[in-house]
Amino acid sequence: MVFSPEELKEFTGFASRLADAARAETLPRFRKGTTIFNKAGPWFDPVTDADREAERALRRMIEKIYPGHGVLGEEFAETKAEGPDSGNWRWVLDPVDGTRAFMCGTTSWATLIALEHDGAPVLGLIDQPFTDERWIGANGQTFYTNGGETAAAKTSGLTEIAKARLSTTDPLATGYFSDEEAKAFARVAKAARVARYSLDAYAYGLLAIGELDIVIESGLQRYDYAALIPVVEGAGGVITNWRGEAPGDDEKGELIAAASPELHRAALELLAG
Repeated sequence: MVFSPEELKEFTGFASRLADAARAETLPRFRKGTTIFNKAGPWFDPVTDADREAERALRRMIEKIYPGHGVLGEEFAETKAEGPDSGNWRWVLDPVDGTRAFMCGTTSWATLIALEHDGAPVLGLIDQPFTDERWIGANGQTFYTNGGETAAAKTSGLTEIAKARLSTTDPLATGYFSDEEAKAFARVAKAARVARYSLDAYAYGLLAIGELDIVIESGLQRYDYAALIPVVEGAGGVITNWRGEAPGDDEKGELIAAASPELHRAALELLAG
């Protein structure tokens, strides 16, 4: 779906206001000893009061301005789109993607906001409040704002995997990868020039401005990646699952983003073995 100029202004403006509201909840808690909860019983899956309060704030804003729109977030139950004005719109929220980074005081966490129409992400926003960076992708374009200055975002366009800068959040099978996925990632890492880890969603923003060339992940949920798709594609990149299909066409939550179609194909071949 392509927005009209009026729709683009409306929805990107509202997404930015949502990101500002999330900042108001997350920044005062960052590096301030925020309360950490474990929501997964015997496994450690952290959530903080920053995650929860930010999502509550965003849901209140969406309910007020777009009461018919659906909302899918990480922390609370999904609200389905309903009513004659719903238009099959759904907001997908992850106010603190990278909670482990947040609780460790590192700046790779980000706020992710997506708007979907008929199940497809048509607008994506990545926001890093502490570094004052924001990416917004829509209508096949991505814009990057840092310190109040905005410019079009473009990937590096790199085509040679031997020169690639690669990232994943955790390369080990003890993290988000299965044993086989970890081996597959290791093949790509061996072929690449350099690999950097623990960047969470921030890595996709770096890819969109040409600072990374490939990002590979697994175990992601819809709220982890919906916002990334318009940002990466709008900057000229390619983003799919590990079989080259649209993200979400499998149950593994596998994702690969690359700076060019050629680089994407080369990485897919290595993942496949």
